[in-house]
Amino acid sequence: MERLVLRRKEFTLLQAFIYQHIGISLGDHKIYLVQARLAKRVKHLGLESFGEYYDYLVADKKGGELEYLSSLISTNVTSFFREQKQWEFLKTHLSSILASSNGKLRIWSAACSSGEEPYSIAMFLAEHLPNYAQYDIKILATDVSSKVLKIAMSGVYTQKACMSLKEEYLRKYFTPMRVQDEVHYRISDMLKKQIVFREFNLVTGDYNLFAHKAFDIIFCRNVMIYFDKPTQSTLVDRFHSILRKEGYLFIGSSEALTDMKKEFKSKSASIYQKV
Repeated sequence: MERLVLRRKEFTLLQAFIYQHIGISLGDHKIYLVQARLAKRVKHLGLESFGEYYDYLVADKKGGELEYLSSLISTNVTSFFREQKQWEFLKTHLSSILASSNGKLRIWSAACSSGEEPYSIAMFLAEHLPNYAQYDIKILATDVSSKVLKIAMSGVYTQKACMSLKEEYLRKYFTPMRVQDEVHYRISDMLKKQIVFREFNLVTGDYNLFAHKAFDIIFCRNVMIYFDKPTQSTLVDRFHSILRKEGYLFIGSSEALTDMKKEFKSKSASIYQKV
């Protein structure tokens, strides 16, 4: 089959569609990246051009293709216990967070990808809370992609995915198993039951779903770098509205609120507290 070329007019249409429905702002220089990531999908669908693919997206009222597009455009890079300094901060402040929340802890892992982040949170709490099972803990984990959420909900990871974990954690919180003659690890049911996985789009999702919730901590790390300033500002406003007073927002080490601090104060690198 002849090599597909993404023409500038087609890119402009896809660029606007992706921004409107996913919230990711793609600069004009991303044309070749979009071409590389979508070409295989366009061919798989039996379409002859990126223009036809755009028409296919617009005609798909159920949103299945939009979800597929989102998984192709976004980068699902994650691992267990990323951003080590943030975990050290959390360890230092965990007792005061619990005291102010009367022993009830509500945490949102936004854009959780394949689940390493929410499971890291659950392991961290199990390690650092005496009588962990006695606390009222709920972790909400969301992502726009049902594909990665299926991996997260299974709680099964390859040896490579578990390389960053301490051996002690593998023994305590995972069960080894074989999948197609390769060693994998399955997370414990004790930790899984603390987490609720849901599909949710941070940009277009209905935040009224959280109207009666007050989160103690929101993790939204290495996500806002994909959004433009207005979208980032709107997202931070939404996080602010559903965090309890003195709740924490954890973002990626390459991100900063700077012009969007609003009613947050910086507590450490990439960690902000609602005031």
